[in-house]
Amino acid sequence: MTRAKRTSASKLEVHLLREGIVESLHKVEATVCDSRGRVILLAGSAETNAFIRSALKPFQALAVTTTGTLERYELKDKDLAIICSSHRGTIEQSRQVFNILWRADIDASALKCPIPEGKQSPLQYNCSGKHAGMLAVCQQRHWPINNYLSRSNPVQQIILNKVAELLEMPGEELISARDDCGAPTYSMQLGQMAALYAKLSSGNNLDLERIVRAMTNYPAMVAGDGAFDTELMRLTEGMLVSKSGAEGIQCVGRVGEGMGLAIKVVDGSSRAKYAVAIHLLKQMGWISPSVSETLAEKFMNLSDYKRLEVTGELSIV
Repeated sequence: MTRAKRTSASKLEVHLLREGIVESLHKVEATVCDSRGRVILLAGSAETNAFIRSALKPFQALAVTTTGTLERYELKDKDLAIICSSHRGTIEQSRQVFNILWRADIDASALKCPIPEGKQSPLQYNCSGKHAGMLAVCQQRHWPINNYLSRSNPVQQIILNKVAELLEMPGEELISARDDCGAPTYSMQLGQMAALYAKLSSGNNLDLERIVRAMTNYPAMVAGDGAFDTELMRLTEGMLVSKSGAEGIQCVGRVGEGMGLAIKVVDGSSRAKYAVAIHLLKQMGWISPSVSETLAEKFMNLSDYKRLEVTGELSIV
């Protein structure tokens, strides 16, 4: 008699403790997959659906790496890193976005992402690198740039097809909606997100491998000093590739081993996803105790009076 595969497991919990007393509680689901899409470890359900949000950006960057756009405009890995980023709008980051547009002979006014509150330019918006990459592809291919965010624009069709190809499913089955920046994002199962990051980190695809190299070589471009993605990639020195998404999404790939972790906080909390990521990466041996301690000091010890505590573990499927 063969044992049926587990399809669900207990969720993880993140407690906010104020001087050791529980004040708030977050429920969290997580899935680990290999590059063939097989679920290996589980908390909650691998079939939970959520929008992948900004964790999609490394795969949206495939439109740049597969169309000759990098070569045409002599873009470097630092440019590719900012294309994959959710940056903070620093001078250095905004200049890197501008560099992409300048090389492609596109005015910054073509960016359709919002101008952040209190800022002067859409270059400072956290998704501007992704938008600049999409515009550069359209320019290189002589496609319209005024509607580059439209689902019918060829650059968005490239992204959809690349994601669908990686997930081994028809593109028309992916449900899309507008992200806050106006670009399409996709709803998918947590197991599919984990599988994408397993494939991203497997080393079996030259375009994905270049994206990983850009992100891990220039982690400060991907988020910013002090941000979780930047600090995790910096501390692990290229062993992990990491990308956050809004509403409690966090994805991590183990470079060279083709293993992907996807996390979804049920209530969308960002503080909870970082705590869970640290907890699980330590549990799986993806980070050392010293790296775990360094990250926990910043992302789990919130003040002299508050800290986060994670309970629960991943279950073997």
